[in-house]
Amino acid sequence: MRFQKSTGQRTKADAGFTLIEVLISIFILTIGMLSLLGVFGLSMSATMTAQEDRIAKQLAQDAFESIYTARDTNNIQWSSIENVSGGGTGIFVTGLQPIKQAGADAIIGTADDAAAPAQVFTLPGPDGIVGTADDVTISLTNFKRQIVITDVLSGGGTVADLKNVAVTIQYYTPQSVLAKQYVLAGYISQYR
Repeated sequence: MRFQKSTGQRTKADAGFTLIEVLISIFILTIGMLSLLGVFGLSMSATMTAQEDRIAKQLAQDAFESIYTARDTNNIQWSSIENVSGGGTGIFVTGLQPIKQAGADAIIGTADDAAAPAQVFTLPGPDGIVGTADDVTISLTNFKRQIVITDVLSGGGTVADLKNVAVTIQYYTPQSVLAKQYVLAGYISQYR
């Protein structure tokens, strides 16, 4: 057996990491982990606001379809499809209003909605079926709706059988103190 005497010098094969190299790598890993946590927080925020965005879109479509249905079923006259402040026989309330169920006339956004109960949004529960005991109801108290109906101008005059309808939903998300708005605009004709 031969023993080799150690001279106190290390060879390249025996070399390891220095303390400085370890500290630098820990610093770089920490920066990377903090960046991932920031991205995770942003994705959670986007997920939370996506539900409110979807609800706002649905509320605007419901109001728009309510106006079309009232016209198609002859529940109201063509001259009534305008805002109350329009000076005519309009039935649609002006300004941002709380989200209520449709009143006795079954048209969303009219004066008789004030007496109706607040509208709620029902989502399916864990079983994925709406109408069962595990459904989740969401209060719509942070949503407001405004329906603006204006005449369409063409060639210096108004088009008698066409109106512009804009439904605005204003709402707040848990992540923002500023109100968000969803606007659905289109035209409605006197003819079906």
